[in-house]
Amino acid sequence: MFTTVEQFVRNWKNESAATQRVMEALTDESLSQQIAPNYWNLGQLAWHLADTIHEMVSRTGLTFVNVVHTEHAPASAAEIAGTYRRAGQAMLDAIQAQWTDEDMSKSSEMYGDQWLNGFTLHVVIQHEVHHRGQMTVLMRQAGLRVPAVYGPTREDWVERGTQPSI
Repeated sequence: MFTTVEQFVRNWKNESAATQRVMEALTDESLSQQIAPNYWNLGQLAWHLADTIHEMVSRTGLTFVNVVHTEHAPASAAEIAGTYRRAGQAMLDAIQAQWTDEDMSKSSEMYGDQWLNGFTLHVVIQHEVHHRGQMTVLMRQAGLRVPAVYGPTREDWVERGTQPSI
C-alpha cells in the first residue's frame, strides 16, 4: 500500500513506462492473438489496461478525463498505445493536483468493499503487472519481440553474445 503521493508517482512512472514499451511493441496484426477461443485477445487485454485506469481510480472520487470511450478495442495498436499513455498521464496529473499524502489513508467503496486509496493505487499497479505478463505471452505467440520489462529478454542476451539458459 502506498502512504504518500510521491511513493505512488515513482512506482507508477516505472511500471507504466514498462507497460508503454509493451504497448508500443504491438502491431495491428498481433491484436487478434488469443490464448484460446472465448478469451480476450491481445488487443482487448491492452485496451482493458487503458480502460481500468479511469474505471478503478475514479471510484476514489478523483476526477479526471476518461479517454476510453468504447468497450471494444480499436483495430489500431498505435491508438491503443496512445490511449493508454493519455489515460495514465491524466490519472497521474489528477493525483498530483488533487491529493495530498493524507488522501492515501482515506477509504472509498471499491467493488462492494472499503479500500484505502493507497491500497487502490497498489492494486491498479498489480492489476497492470498481471495483465502485462499475459500480454507478453501472447506477444511471443504472435511472433513479436517482447521488450525488456524487469531486465533483458532472451533476444537481448543473444544480441549481447550471451547464450541464455533454458
